[in-house]
Amino acid sequence: MSESFIQNLFAERIGGRQYGKSHAIYKFEKIKRAKRAAMAAHPGAEIIDMGVGEPDEMAFPEVVNTLCEEARKPENRGYADNGDARLKEAAARYLERVCGVPGINPETEVIHSIGSKAALSILPAALINPGDYVLMTTPGYPVFGTHAKYYGGLVHNLPLTEPNRFLPDLDSIPGEILKRAKVLVLNYPNNPTGASATPEFFAKAVAFAQRNQLVIIHDAAYAALVFEGKPLSFLATPGAKEVGIELHSASKTFNMTGWRCGFVAGNELLVKAYGDVKDNTDSGQFLAIQHAAAYGFDHPEITEKIAAKYSRRMSALVEALRGVGFNARKPNGSFFLYVKAPRAAVKRDGSRIEFRTAEDVSQWLITEKLISTVPWDDAGAYLRFSVTFVARDAADETRILQTVRERLGDVRFEFEPSDAGPA
Repeated sequence: MSESFIQNLFAERIGGRQYGKSHAIYKFEKIKRAKRAAMAAHPGAEIIDMGVGEPDEMAFPEVVNTLCEEARKPENRGYADNGDARLKEAAARYLERVCGVPGINPETEVIHSIGSKAALSILPAALINPGDYVLMTTPGYPVFGTHAKYYGGLVHNLPLTEPNRFLPDLDSIPGEILKRAKVLVLNYPNNPTGASATPEFFAKAVAFAQRNQLVIIHDAAYAALVFEGKPLSFLATPGAKEVGIELHSASKTFNMTGWRCGFVAGNELLVKAYGDVKDNTDSGQFLAIQHAAAYGFDHPEITEKIAAKYSRRMSALVEALRGVGFNARKPNGSFFLYVKAPRAAVKRDGSRIEFRTAEDVSQWLITEKLISTVPWDDAGAYLRFSVTFVARDAADETRILQTVRERLGDVRFEFEPSDAGPA
């Protein structure tokens, strides 16, 4: 493609005159390329994809039926704008019944979102001026920080480390940055670490926000996917509604990934600001989809069945990985398993493969073992396995996980001494 005047018109936030000229290959594109190459090299072989970060099954039939029924109603055909009462009221009921958060006003403290990603991209417009800092966790989902930078904001990353149970160290933030910080973005259960927050941590975060006069945005996309007990909502923390909001999603909660629907709830003024910016961003999600999501939030037993499947798979995956030397521990929720990446793999003939990064390990696993994972090198070298791999039934799950163990069982992995599990 020849250059034209258009090359000189791109905004600096996406690269300006250099937009499109970078030859850097991003992590997920490298994974896609490696999978294509592995399939070409092994025609007909099964690639076990444990890198997928979305549900492997369709929405439940009753949710689909609700969508069909609502889509036929003439009153649902138009622009939804900021939504009608149905999802808002279901969200308030859900927060009280499932998450133990009473007293949410559906009229003023809840608005739907076209998925959490859309909400995270809209909210910076309501809060960030040039020079303001956002406190983000790394590794993590970067969307809020990306859009904050678009508005001239700055991002201070808080590493998630194993010794700190993958919770951010709020006491580590330099004073000069803290003075200019406006927002702390949290996400628990966490992507990619699978770690869960505790009531004590949320209480500390609320006190931190009050003391430093900043907003907390809790991305609770995986909050309902817990293996024991009830989901832990940030909003259940005393004082949370004074400082923040929480984002809930139907994507993972009800296998409604492509439907793009969720809600934002919490502080009335923040919800209003989100709605005002949203008014200038989109025309709302189709009401039939909102009403189907409302059905889901009124039927949390759907999520309990989904979480039970992930729990079963997670237990088996942990056992398989521990069987070949990984120090894997079952998380309390989400569908992600985060494990230290090995430093080397030794084959039976004595040949040795050294790994400099988790990305090296991930590429080798795809190429040599036909197992796809996602690497993270942001705060140590880790691999993220997902239990959303496609399987026909429980018996097929067992077969797939046994295959993983067999494919990895013909090498000896070497870890740092503190990172190895029982072989």
